[in-house]
Amino acid sequence: MRIHLVRATGVVRHDPIACYNQDKFQFAPEKWSKHLFCFLKTGIWVFIIPLGIPPWRWGISEDCTVPKVFPISDGELKTSSTMKLTMKKIRWIIRQKEKKESSGTIAKIQHISRRRVDQLWKQYRETGVIPIIGKAMGRPRKPVTEEESKVIDEAYQRFRYGVRMLEFLIRQLYAVIISHNRIHRYLMDRGLARAEVSKRKQRKWVRYERAHSMSAGHIDWHEDSISGLKICAILDDSSRKILAIDEFAAINMENSITTVNRLIQEYGPICPLREMIMDHGSEYGAHRRDENGDWDSEFKRYLESEGIKPILARVNHPQTNGKIENWFDTYKRFRYEFSSLDEFIVWYNNRPHGSLDFDNLESPELAFWKRLPQEAILGIGIRVFGW
Repeated sequence: MRIHLVRATGVVRHDPIACYNQDKFQFAPEKWSKHLFCFLKTGIWVFIIPLGIPPWRWGISEDCTVPKVFPISDGELKTSSTMKLTMKKIRWIIRQKEKKESSGTIAKIQHISRRRVDQLWKQYRETGVIPIIGKAMGRPRKPVTEEESKVIDEAYQRFRYGVRMLEFLIRQLYAVIISHNRIHRYLMDRGLARAEVSKRKQRKWVRYERAHSMSAGHIDWHEDSISGLKICAILDDSSRKILAIDEFAAINMENSITTVNRLIQEYGPICPLREMIMDHGSEYGAHRRDENGDWDSEFKRYLESEGIKPILARVNHPQTNGKIENWFDTYKRFRYEFSSLDEFIVWYNNRPHGSLDFDNLESPELAFWKRLPQEAILGIGIRVFGW
């Protein structure tokens, strides 16, 4: 059995064997029960032999080698490492070699090994092309198998989530482990995912949510670019459930009241809504305020008559009403993959939501009933069971 021992330059490959960059020595440890073997030559070389552990249990391969960044043959694997060279330096090295400069002199100037210079020069002479570094490095990508593609397609059609949540759902529901990047590349190739630069940035605000369902609702309007209809929706702040939604031909205060009335009729007997968060739109009459910032409208008076406190979002602060704004993005992406608006709402309310208890696949519908105030749950029990 051969063990390769190489000069320490920074990459640990096996424990307790430390295999490093290029130059290596080979030896056969006939007496592997020694405590420590050290070999010093132009640097520090250390090999630790475990006491009482046979060589076949050291967890190392028969040939512990480190592939080179610049391959001698086309079949060698390219791997990443800490590189001192740039394309400008490589071109300079090639020019110096063409001027018959020695590899040792070039190596000293560039602070690299003579062998590295020889590798560059040999590759250039064989191919006639200046070597390119930093590209096509690392392990080759593992393609998605046919079985994995079926799982990804089924999970996407069922939940229509992005990569982050699909990876977890596939692992939980299908007992299949597929890496984040492989799922993302698969969806990108089929036009089912998109690169969003905004999601790569650190957000400056902190997400907030109410502790109980029906504590606050978000109301907003959206114009459907496909049908031309105007959509008014109300979303529960705590559970993210869509409480009420309607399609109208026009955006106005009367239709806003109609949507709120639908909410009251369906959920009022369960638990009255406490607050309603909205923007400064004219459809709520909130665009006209006096010097003190107060406003009055038919919509505001209707909310107050039903025991709902109206709350205006801060000007130029879309995060206040961001939950319903974000939901309309979901509406635009998936609404017309369903035959009707009601079917789409049922699908949304019953799929796991990333902002809820996603580890337990909690949906807005489940979270709504789970987070109801205790007095609302008690009231339901009295009406149903006669407590």
